[in-house]
Amino acid sequence: MHFSIPDTQECSDESGAYTVFNIHVNGVAHCSVRYSQLHHFNEQMKKEFGQANLPPFPPKKLSLFTLTPQQIEERREQLERYIQIVSQDPVIVGSDIFNSFLNQAQQETQKAEPEAVELDVFLMNGHKISVSISSTDQTDDVLETVASQIELSDDFVYYFALFLVKKEKDGGNSIVRKLQEFESPYISLKTAESEAKHRIVLRKNFWEPSMDNDLLDDRIAMNLLYVQAVNDIERGWVFASKEVHKQLAALQTKGSKKEYLKLARTLKSYGFIQFKPCVTDFPQPNCPVIVSAGNRELNFRIKVANNQVKEGIFKVTRMRCWRITTQIPETNGANAHGDSKDLKPKLEVAFEYLVAKDKLQWITIESDQAILISMCLQGMVDELIMKKQGGRIKRPQDRVKRSQSRQFLRKDGKTALPKSISAPGQLGTPDTNGDENVSAAQRAKDSVRRISDKFSSVTLKSTGRSTRGPAALVENDVFEDSYIGDDDL
Repeated sequence: MHFSIPDTQECSDESGAYTVFNIHVNGVAHCSVRYSQLHHFNEQMKKEFGQANLPPFPPKKLSLFTLTPQQIEERREQLERYIQIVSQDPVIVGSDIFNSFLNQAQQETQKAEPEAVELDVFLMNGHKISVSISSTDQTDDVLETVASQIELSDDFVYYFALFLVKKEKDGGNSIVRKLQEFESPYISLKTAESEAKHRIVLRKNFWEPSMDNDLLDDRIAMNLLYVQAVNDIERGWVFASKEVHKQLAALQTKGSKKEYLKLARTLKSYGFIQFKPCVTDFPQPNCPVIVSAGNRELNFRIKVANNQVKEGIFKVTRMRCWRITTQIPETNGANAHGDSKDLKPKLEVAFEYLVAKDKLQWITIESDQAILISMCLQGMVDELIMKKQGGRIKRPQDRVKRSQSRQFLRKDGKTALPKSISAPGQLGTPDTNGDENVSAAQRAKDSVRRISDKFSSVTLKSTGRSTRGPAALVENDVFEDSYIGDDDL
């Protein structure tokens, strides 16, 4: 996940004026919180995880006077750095404290009160599933409600996830992001709808094609895979020859879904997510490219001279690290009227790649889906280490249900948090043979360290000419890790 606090704003209430910090998650505005709320959040985190496992928190200013704009900006940068580091720890991100704080902050920012609502969740073929939920239900609660309604086995619920999908002007759909446990899908959809047409879609939540085998003998799970495969092939995300297209069409006409899937899985780009056309600096600057992600790799289809297309394959296991960069355009003299409203920050995702045995090279993609690309990379890494650890995808019974009536956050920074119980992550839940005395947090801490502890999504703030200064780059040596074999290099 990619956290940022790009700006602040001044607010006031009966107690007077105060500053709020706007937290963005994966490039989308999530909530606005006061320093006192974040300070109390940090105090709760210290009790749960210990100060030694947390980054420094910006101290209170011992001053009777209001902070100057420069001091507020300094605090913003410190808070952003704090939440970026905290969000890279999978144990913290899976904890009740972390998710409940952000979820309640989202509710308060949107002034949302719990109420019974109907939420439409779609499959990739447009089929609609309407579920009755509370408007403040968190993502996993909604996912489990959807799964229950379509009678999907508990064993397979978390092979799937909820995604926010945007309707494009050309009539197509593009994936915006996967919904996270710290947000309420109903609120997130309502917020997104104020800008453009969005919907929530149920898609599979794994990358390794062989994991399909777990689902093929379950009628509901297999049908979900089939619907997505048909859509991906029809929209051109999965490439097939004319002959294979004919075979697939014949199987579809006959209703032979399992055979359709078995044939589709033989296609090279099966299970990949394809991103909108963008630009890369590989093999040379400003190359038009279509990037797709899947099966432990990024695939580049690069347009070169004479409209020829060349393919480049970049394995996740040969990426030493990656980072997301926001480039803020120069505003002075932006246009004839001096209006810079149309100038949008440029997003880039760059990864350092082992192009030869002793040679690393940075490769950059300029795309407004840079954060989604980063999340896909992280998902593939998480899944890779899960398999090497012998872990499994979590089940509903692995979760600790959170009471919707609890209040976690107040404007004065005080909360009524119950004793925190950490929940396992989306992937890699170790099998404890049903030992209920082993807490989820302890299982996570005792498990073999994950590749995702090394791979980090890093923000470099504004590397364009108008800059506020870069955040520190986190270096990673994952490809030298004992979990990656020589064959991966």
